[in-house]
Amino acid sequence: MRRQLTALLALAVSSAGAAGTEAAETAPYVWPMPAWMAPPPVPEDNPMSAAKVELGRHLFYDSRLSRDGTIACASCHDQARGFTDGRALAVGIDDTAGIRNVPGLANVGYFPVLTWGNPHMTSLEFQSLIPLFGDNPDEMGSNGREDDIFARLAGDPYYAKAFPEVFPERPAIDLFTVTRALGAFERSLISLDSPYDRFKYWGEEDALSEAAKRGEQLFFDHRFECYHCHVGVLFTDNLQTTRSALRETGNHNTGLYNIDGDGAYPPRATGFYEFTGDPSDMGRFRTPSLRNVGVTAPYFHDGSAETLEEVLAHYARAGREITDGPYAGDGARNPHKDGMIVGFAASESEISDIIAFLKSLTDERFLTNPAYGDPWPQGHPATADRVMP
Repeated sequence: MRRQLTALLALAVSSAGAAGTEAAETAPYVWPMPAWMAPPPVPEDNPMSAAKVELGRHLFYDSRLSRDGTIACASCHDQARGFTDGRALAVGIDDTAGIRNVPGLANVGYFPVLTWGNPHMTSLEFQSLIPLFGDNPDEMGSNGREDDIFARLAGDPYYAKAFPEVFPERPAIDLFTVTRALGAFERSLISLDSPYDRFKYWGEEDALSEAAKRGEQLFFDHRFECYHCHVGVLFTDNLQTTRSALRETGNHNTGLYNIDGDGAYPPRATGFYEFTGDPSDMGRFRTPSLRNVGVTAPYFHDGSAETLEEVLAHYARAGREITDGPYAGDGARNPHKDGMIVGFAASESEISDIIAFLKSLTDERFLTNPAYGDPWPQGHPATADRVMP
């Protein structure tokens, strides 16, 4: 499968150069964000347009992209949950168990590294190939069914009109146009209107509770060290904007596991080590943004913390101790653990205040914005058999 997926990636790359200038921009794209924030980078071969974003939104919610018509992108990325699914690990076609917690998609266009532990997954357009055609594990199960799926989409009156309008020089539905439209929609998912934003950037003093204001002070206090990794406007050190001189690609071992005393993580969950083979990369995973973290439980790459209280208890101890079972070990003693994970002592009220601050990062407009919601009418073939979280 890895060889076939590589071939698909190569096809997408080769198509880009030939067709990059062919995508018609039927209307200027206006980023849904305040002026103080720079837009995310946009690939030269996939300029944004309102029509392309709208086409991508229809594809995102369309379960006909999967082998049996049951799994859409939205089957794992639920808008009300910050485009996560509420499960510890993803569930794919035929109830196939995944190996990672579903990451949220808020502001995903700003992230130079997109998945939990693959440093090579740096493009939304390329990344969309993994759920569509990957089989390790199966997510949408479409590997080898490309022609059937494109023919299925071509029979829909909406797509029959939309694809030629958005890609007039490449009107037939294919891998290039589908992945470009999906990438454009995902890049449009901007979340910058939480109570904290209104307090911090718009001067609305009453937008935050007193507990959240105390929690903000604690979050940025050296005693807790939260802000060293969850830094900046998106609360992550994995960031790039159109004004960035360099990409920030933060990833860390936070001491979740230490199976053998030498820092081992569970099989199939070894982080960047899986791709680099460098022992120092064992257990290193991308820093997630904390935007909408109050609605994206469970947490960590494997969904092993059910609540924010559990997450903070993990960091307070400077690593997790598992006392029995196959993954037993003291994560606090993991030799590859990030030096910032030093532990802290905090009162119950301080923990409560930090959590109040974290929940102030919930952007209700983002979670309910119709522009990001399901465009298909009830009972439409695009969603008739679709499974949702």
